[in-house]
Amino acid sequence: MKNFKSIRWLRARRISLAFGTTVLVAAATALVVCADRACNRAANGRLFSSLTAVPEREVGLVLGTSKETRRGKANLHFNQRIEAAAALYRAGKVRHLLVSGDNHIASYDEPDDMRAALIAAGVPASSITCDYAGFRTLDSVVRAKEVFGLSQCMIISEDFHCPRALWIAQQHGLDAIAFAAPDVSLKGWSLRADVREQLARSWCAVDMYVLHRGPRFLGKKEPILLSSKTLNAD
Repeated sequence: MKNFKSIRWLRARRISLAFGTTVLVAAATALVVCADRACNRAANGRLFSSLTAVPEREVGLVLGTSKETRRGKANLHFNQRIEAAAALYRAGKVRHLLVSGDNHIASYDEPDDMRAALIAAGVPASSITCDYAGFRTLDSVVRAKEVFGLSQCMIISEDFHCPRALWIAQQHGLDAIAFAAPDVSLKGWSLRADVREQLARSWCAVDMYVLHRGPRFLGKKEPILLSSKTLNAD
C-alpha cells in the first residue's frame, strides 16, 4: 500500500511539475514576443540607416560597449558605433556627441575609450561629452534626459540595439530618433548579438513595468552647452 501511495504521489508531482514548466515557458515566450513587438513599434519611423535620410539633431547619444572583447580582440560593435558617430558629425547631422558607457572600475572605461576613438576619427574634443554612469541602455537613455538636459537626441548604435533604446526613450518622455550603424556581418558575432538582444528586451520590460527600475545613479544635472547656449529639457 505504501509503495502504491508513493507511486501516486510521484505521478502527481510529475503532472504538477509538467504543468508548472508549461506555464513558465508560455509566460516567457509571451514576454519575449510582447517586448519584441513593443521595440519594433517604438522604432517605426524613427530608425534610420542612411546618412542622407536621417534628420538632424543637436546631440547624438552614442551607446557604450567595450573597446575589446574578453579575449583581447578588437570589438567590432565598438568600431561600428564610432565610425557611425564620426560620420554623422562630419555630415553635420549632429553638433555634439554624448558618449555613455560603463566606468565602474579604473581599468574599464567605455566613455573615455569612445572619446579617444572619436577624436582619432576627427571629432573635436570640445564636441564630446562623457557620461560615466551609462551602465545599461536604460541608464544611458534616461540620464541623457534627466542629467544632461536633453529633450531630443539621436541615438547611435546598431540596428539590433536601437529599437530597445527607442522604446526606453519613448517610455521616459525623450523625443529620440536613432541611427543604425551596420550590424557586424560575421555570423558568430551577429548570432550572439541577436540572442543577447532578445533576452535584453525581455529584461527591459521587467525593469520598466514590473520592477520600475531607474538609472543606478542620477546625481546633479550637467546640461550640455552648445555655442554658449544650454540645451534645456523645456
